[in-house]
Amino acid sequence: MTERELRVSKIRDGTVIDHVTAGQALNVLAVLGIDGDEGFGVSIGMNVPSDTLGKKDIVKVEGRELSQGEVDIISLLAPEATVNIVREYEVIEKNRVERPERVVGLLRCPNHNCITNADEPVSSSFRVVDDGVRCEYCGEIIRTDIGDHLAVN
Repeated sequence: MTERELRVSKIRDGTVIDHVTAGQALNVLAVLGIDGDEGFGVSIGMNVPSDTLGKKDIVKVEGRELSQGEVDIISLLAPEATVNIVREYEVIEKNRVERPERVVGLLRCPNHNCITNADEPVSSSFRVVDDGVRCEYCGEIIRTDIGDHLAVN
């Protein structure tokens, strides 16, 4: 892609999440807790052409680096994503996301009878399996639309 074709401007310092599954950029912002009130400069590209994915989303956040928990959830939403750390307009670190073995406190179990949905001091815990994530308390499996079950606002 040439500079002339660049759809979203470069950032000085922050994080670029590239190769996000098309249509998941808004869920990525939700994972990051970004709704526009924080003051971070945010750029998103949705359904932009990609040689490897056909279409992809891109999320750029100025002045913010990601926690491991955030990267773990992004890996479930967008298994092909890369997380690039940018300093002074240069990518200094580029990492492909890796699916974790489990995620804790980041998803809501869809089973209304699960103990994690009662008024108990229990955090949700999901084991990552081949075709989704499985609640470690009740066994409920989320296979699709993981973004619909985010426990973050």
